[in-house]
Amino acid sequence: MLYFEPLIESDRYLWDDFVKSHANGCFMQSWAWANFRELEGYKTFRYGLFSRQLSEESSPLSSSLSHAEVKNLVGGCILHLYAQRSQSSLLIATGGPLFLPEFAASGMELFLKLAEQLTESYGAIAVRIEPLWSEKPAWFPKNFVRSPADLMPKETLLIDLQPTSDQMLAAMKPKGRYNLRLSQRHGVKTEFTKDEQAIALFYNLFCETVERQEFYGEPFGFFINLCQTLFRENMAEIGLAQWQGEVLTAILVIYWGDRCTYLYGGRTDKNSQVMSSYALHWAAMQRAKQRGCKVYDFYGYSSDPNHNYAKFSQFKRQFGGTVANTIGAQDYFFYDRLADTIIGLLNKLETLE
Repeated sequence: MLYFEPLIESDRYLWDDFVKSHANGCFMQSWAWANFRELEGYKTFRYGLFSRQLSEESSPLSSSLSHAEVKNLVGGCILHLYAQRSQSSLLIATGGPLFLPEFAASGMELFLKLAEQLTESYGAIAVRIEPLWSEKPAWFPKNFVRSPADLMPKETLLIDLQPTSDQMLAAMKPKGRYNLRLSQRHGVKTEFTKDEQAIALFYNLFCETVERQEFYGEPFGFFINLCQTLFRENMAEIGLAQWQGEVLTAILVIYWGDRCTYLYGGRTDKNSQVMSSYALHWAAMQRAKQRGCKVYDFYGYSSDPNHNYAKFSQFKRQFGGTVANTIGAQDYFFYDRLADTIIGLLNKLETLE
């Protein structure tokens, strides 16, 4: 028997262990990430998919068999409610849902029933999922449609951390190796910290980079909530690269399972000749290896030379690595809810007229 059940605080480590061990597990499905999203004003829903079976156990006091109920976690999802001013809200499952392979098809059916109940209760019109699948499985429901926007990068660059440092150097592009050694000759120093005072240092460089690249940048409060939440769980660190006493580059990395993810970063244009970014990412990879990580995920990346990510993707390519693609975000609309929303909007328009 399969069924969804709300996860409570005592289920936290059971759930996190499941996500870490899953082939498509993602830090955005972690308990701590959900806590962070709640600080950002989202409503979260934490559900586990359980398999209930009866097993026969022999009693040590008799030759008879007794029946014991066995309850196993075989899937689940943490969802967030993205509330807009209108009624067209979305339930979002970033990095989920997750299922053990043998329960995936039936688990998805139950997941959609759960999502429909939640949309009815909280006024949403659709659920957006974003599992880290390289392709859609045969059992994937046909009624999903490609989302207009991804919440996670559809394409990323992964660096294998399992080879030796010499082998990793050999896998880099010649220009990348040269720039890394140049940073070492200049004496660029790196450090990693969970000191909250480093958040402001990081944010100043982040803002400088956002302005230079003309990207959207999250507010300072976002990083305060993010860092304070994940620092407590030993899930994140800020990396700093300094030269002659000045911080030139800063990054924020997330540790989850066997993966280290470079989530955000920033650098100044000053003293670019010392190649501080090369020194810092190389140090981050070595630190991740020491923590038992097998993969360094560069996260935002694009192979398209015309993409907005093209410039910094060229930098990331200097470290070698393998490009990985996912199916991207997928939306499932509950058309009764959608119809109610459209009717409500039409009624408002008539009132305005």
